[in-house]
Amino acid sequence: MAPKEKVNILMVDDQPAKVLSYEIILADLDENLLKAHSAKEALEILLKNDIAVVLMDVSMPDMDGFEMAEIIHQHPRFQETAIIFISAVHLTDVDQLRGYQRGAVDYISVPIIPELLRAKVSTFIELHRKSRQLEALNVELRRLSMRLITTQDEERRRIARELHDGLGQELTATKIILHEMLEQEGSNGSQEASIREVSGMIDGMLLQIRNISYLLHPPLLDEIGLRSALGWFLDGLTKRGGIETSLETQPVEFPRLAPEVETALFRIIQEALTNVFRHARAQKVWVTLAERKKEIAVTVRDDGVGVLEHSAQLRAGNTGVGIASMKQRAKELGGEMRIRNASPGTIVELVIPIPPTQTPTTTQRAQSLAHWS
Repeated sequence: MAPKEKVNILMVDDQPAKVLSYEIILADLDENLLKAHSAKEALEILLKNDIAVVLMDVSMPDMDGFEMAEIIHQHPRFQETAIIFISAVHLTDVDQLRGYQRGAVDYISVPIIPELLRAKVSTFIELHRKSRQLEALNVELRRLSMRLITTQDEERRRIARELHDGLGQELTATKIILHEMLEQEGSNGSQEASIREVSGMIDGMLLQIRNISYLLHPPLLDEIGLRSALGWFLDGLTKRGGIETSLETQPVEFPRLAPEVETALFRIIQEALTNVFRHARAQKVWVTLAERKKEIAVTVRDDGVGVLEHSAQLRAGNTGVGIASMKQRAKELGGEMRIRNASPGTIVELVIPIPPTQTPTTTQRAQSLAHWS
């Protein structure tokens, strides 16, 4: 079992004797005890350390404990930091309420009962550890989730290439053999008709394979970029579903993004459009892709029947697999996704911070062409 990592306890009092007494009482906890004799000194220590609990005198000459607690909890890093006030005078209910409003979690009166102080501090230390463990687990969960999504995208790409380069090429070779049979002497009319019929069926299968492989992973996404891949997908949506589509990008020559970002954005928009095709009963759909100063904004809007309220709330358990996947991809990009009714129709909005641009190299483009030619 790994040794317990010590946490920091900050003791703040303008009287050194009191700080020493706190130190003696808390020594048995075997944690890191940090000392400050003024509010300024305490704030300096807070900025340099991760503090689990602050033990603080209410009455100090330069700044009282209430004011200091308010300053501490105004800082994003310390909004959840536990603050225990120690007071040598009786505090009224109004005083205690004032303290709680400024971030206090507990009070201890003087004279201090050592066992009580240790028990209270131990409780908040344990809560701090649990919170840190939960944060670490969430980070690991996000890492594993991103790895799963990346693996799924890689598998889509592999299957698409296998269909195109494997089965597609074999069917093409079969068609060539059939045409050679047609050119041979001695074929009667019945044989020629059968061969031409089979050849037509092969053409249909080749078209289906091409469509399936492109839906799994459009080569335009690797070679030219997100805008071209979306244009191709929207054209297909119009042909398959009879839905009038519109794509607007700002700027018109939309820049290349990192490959994993382009893939994630394409998948989110693809899923949104698939939902329109399956459920919205829409006549029109508009897609907007905009590059702003510090973010990428995506909007998918349709004029269909709208979305159920529980789906729009994006709560766990209230959404299908598709929407859950969209939400997860958005989260992995550090972005935020919203779904709302447009009266009529539905609006899907996504905003992500702009990542570093990664333009595919000449070698990568050549490899992509080799795979998809």
